[in-house]
Amino acid sequence: MKHAFTRLAATAALLALAAAAQAATDFSGTWVLNNDKGKNLGMVAAVKETIVIRQTADKYVAEHSSTFMMKTETRTVTYDLTGKPVPNEGAMGDKAETVAKWDGGKLVVTWSAEGAVPGTKSVKTETRSLSADGKTMTVVNSRPNKEPMEMVYEKK
Repeated sequence: MKHAFTRLAATAALLALAAAAQAATDFSGTWVLNNDKGKNLGMVAAVKETIVIRQTADKYVAEHSSTFMMKTETRTVTYDLTGKPVPNEGAMGDKAETVAKWDGGKLVVTWSAEGAVPGTKSVKTETRSLSADGKTMTVVNSRPNKEPMEMVYEKK
């Protein structure tokens, strides 16, 4: 009986650890882009951006406010965290379909849009992660055959 209880307790502990490991990272909060910490930013280095993120178990909503060359624009980006495709608008106004999935504690979103050449597709992968202390959010944008762009945001 004592052996069975020990095994049951050990199994329960392992299940609790597995559930905690599977828990989604919560990106909720107000984030400010720190261009000094980013990599391969190109013209994005001249952008000032604040993102306000609201997240639930199945939905991620980000209100972006960006200023470039003294012009401020806003846009809303929504991801379905259950993996269903969602239409979104990119930073340049391009229409895309986005699919979000979890990879451990990282949120990986695939953006698919019409390519510049008729009949082709443009695909971008956005990988979002949070530092251990929850104060830094890193977003890596990758495209085939291009150097990834890494944007670093600090929690306000």
